[in-house]
Amino acid sequence: MLELKNFDLKKENIKTLIIPVCEDKLIHDNQKIVSLIKKAKKIEEFNGKKDDELILYSPPEINAERIIFLGTGKADKLDTESFRSLTGKAVRLCIKKKIDDILIVVPCAKKAGMTEAGIIEAMLEGACLGNHVYNLYKKEKKYKPLESISLFVNAKTAKKYSSLPLRITEICKGTILAREWVSAPGNDKRPEQYAKSIADLAKKAGLGVSVLDENDLKKNKFGALLAAAQGSHAKPRLVILEYKAKGAKKNIALIGKGVTFDSGGLNLKISGAMSDMKIDMAGSASVAAALITMAAIKPKVNVTAIIPIVENMPSGSAVRPGDVITSYDGKTVEIGNTDAEGRLILIDAISYAVDKFKPHTIIDMATLTGACVIALGEKIAGVFSHDNQLADAIVESGKKTHERCWRMPLPEDYKELLKSDLADISNMSSSKWGGAITAALFLSAFVKENRWAHIDIAGPSYIKKDNNYCSSGGTGFGVRLLCDLIDKI
Repeated sequence: MLELKNFDLKKENIKTLIIPVCEDKLIHDNQKIVSLIKKAKKIEEFNGKKDDELILYSPPEINAERIIFLGTGKADKLDTESFRSLTGKAVRLCIKKKIDDILIVVPCAKKAGMTEAGIIEAMLEGACLGNHVYNLYKKEKKYKPLESISLFVNAKTAKKYSSLPLRITEICKGTILAREWVSAPGNDKRPEQYAKSIADLAKKAGLGVSVLDENDLKKNKFGALLAAAQGSHAKPRLVILEYKAKGAKKNIALIGKGVTFDSGGLNLKISGAMSDMKIDMAGSASVAAALITMAAIKPKVNVTAIIPIVENMPSGSAVRPGDVITSYDGKTVEIGNTDAEGRLILIDAISYAVDKFKPHTIIDMATLTGACVIALGEKIAGVFSHDNQLADAIVESGKKTHERCWRMPLPEDYKELLKSDLADISNMSSSKWGGAITAALFLSAFVKENRWAHIDIAGPSYIKKDNNYCSSGGTGFGVRLLCDLIDKI
């Protein structure tokens, strides 16, 4: 349970109180809290530096079993992510200590240098996201999530933002759903299984759901999608999810790449590069989870998700380098590399969205290129769009949610690198440089006149080391971003 609370700290029985402490500035206005901080800072080993931690038991000033003071560092370094991270850290610390009920003090927003809504939302997110324990495949369930997390605010603030915990809980549930899909091993999410999992949860949420199987895809001439899937015994799927808002005038299409395991096909990846390729469906996980979340938070636009799902494997039936295939759009594509399969399934999904749903805006999300990770590292997604307003909106939502995005160029002359002597276009650039750009340009050739953006999440979709509000594995990157963005475009 996640909620905002206000009560007398002296009278109420509190199991665990968490207090953020700034190193060089007082960021609280509650006098009991201020008094406790002054007491804590008299202890030599604690002064509020980043990652400082102090626990006091049964203090006489308030009715708490324990108080955990957590240092935030210097005031000029504080932002909403500081408090999202600190709150997640507090929750994860208490999970390890097997404490099940905590109360976290929210600093005075003005003193912390941010808006009241911003700091509360960030702390709610950190708490909810940090309270995720993924142990499905472990026999011993060593840790479990906290039962109750509350944020301590003044009475006026508690009333003003009383609906916010439920909204944040729904959005974070979507993020956690995407995390768990990404973290699941490839043998438990082959295309048929994964499509069914999405469809079942989407129906339960009240979304419109359609699933196209291999015969439907052949009938409708999804040539690029089928080519990417033909090396595997697992049959491809295309999942369509529809959220409809009463009176909505805009229809947004979200496309998510769903390669449940990517061996590289006949252009086989080396073993080290293949070990984490269960994550190559992270774009689809975020898009599907975002739609399921939207059924709960109810944005005022219509949103359709088109989710192509395949497994890319080498076999005697696999597509070969040099083959020419015909896409749903009708354009022919020369296969320059079978490991560039994600863009094949995306172009058929994009073309289908354009053809059937006539969207106002198309956004595709995909773990598309290692080149984007080289360019931006493992924490920032690349955004590609010819539409300045759309690109700026994505970047701004990324700043707010800390699902950071950086706009990348789409130079016209780079299209020359995708020319083919045999077909209308090649799925692989003739240069080894600028791979994230040429991949985006390949997608753009199938968008037509629609407003479009491509988000390459190859870097931030997965982490190998825990952070303060996410365990190692899938991050669910993109769910909070899309939920924040969708009303703005």
